[in-house]
Amino acid sequence: MVNSKPFKIPQSVLVIIHTADLQVLLLRRVGSMAGVDYWQPVTGSKDAEDESWVQTAIREVGEETGIDANHPDCILRDWNLENIYPIYPQWLHRYAPGVRMNTEHVLSLQVPSYTNITLSPREHSAYAWHDWREAAERCYSISNSEAILWLPRFLHS
Repeated sequence: MVNSKPFKIPQSVLVIIHTADLQVLLLRRVGSMAGVDYWQPVTGSKDAEDESWVQTAIREVGEETGIDANHPDCILRDWNLENIYPIYPQWLHRYAPGVRMNTEHVLSLQVPSYTNITLSPREHSAYAWHDWREAAERCYSISNSEAILWLPRFLHS
């Protein structure tokens, strides 16, 4: 059987959505692994090789939360920081043969405290706002937790 879907590009964004007082938005993934309650910030792969990191972040934030990252009340910051990590074995079939590593580019999006969230039910079943330290503790992924812990430094640098 031939796969009709194109292979995923092994380049993704991690977007930490937060308020000015460092409340961080976490999303609970649908179909969590082995009963694990999988909370995370916005993540997603590039749709095309030439899609910029900022374009990918804006698109993924809109798709997953309904937030317009281009709104004048929002501040999108590109941290110019990347994580390179192995792709979980259960997801390797989504990538071209031989692809084993993913490059994740980190950004943050500051939003007003009154921002409405509209989840993509295909991807996420719940959302919650947490103090940045608590948000880091709730994340399943170590790279997500570490990025959240860096948040205050990137806002005041």
